Amino acid sequence: MILRALVVDDHPLFRRGVMAALTDNGIDVLGEASGGTSAVELAARLQPDVIVMDLNMPDLGGVEATRRIVAARPSARVLVLTMFDDDESVFAAMRAGARGYLVKSSRPQQIVDAVRAVGEGEAIFSPAVATRLLEFFATAPRPSTLPELTGREREVARLMAAGKGNAVIARELFLSTKTVRNHVSNILRKLQVADRAQAINLFRDSSG
Repeated sequence: MILRALVVDDHPLFRRGVMAALTDNGIDVLGEASGGTSAVELAARLQPDVIVMDLNMPDLGGVEATRRIVAARPSARVLVLTMFDDDESVFAAMRAGARGYLVKSSRPQQIVDAVRAVGEGEAIFSPAVATRLLEFFATAPRPSTLPELTGREREVARLMAAGKGNAVIARELFLSTKTVRNHVSNILRKLQVADRAQAINLFRDSSG
């Protein structure tokens, strides 16, 4: 199945560069938008698999646009692509429902790979953001409002928070991919969420 994308950025040259990279790699770019308002409208009309979203735009910011898109269609998958990698921007985007977060200094192939991964249901973060997420989840106290996770489940959840897929988690923890899948299913079930991105949001919200 061909992945379909919508690209949202207020800088025409950068936007078209991203579109060209996606198209060259077999991703169908359904449309483009230069602001959040038009992004919300196009996302509703075109129903893309992935929306590549800038944050800082003049009419409606990417966080609010993401929130509206996900509220209207919970299955929508938003990949933030921005210049900003501060904690406030990262977690605001995640709380709004973004499934991934990359900085604009990422290589074109990294952007393409991230769009594909988000389209397949993964949570993807650039290395700098992933490192900070790992630090946050390693040091943040486990909220008492969250259900009890086993020690191994916490290890898996910590790597999930960094956007690592099941195969990478299996390799790092010396487990089979089947075992990792079982742990991920247990974590999502205990947290009563549908996917990795929602689990990360729940951890962040519950820890204040």
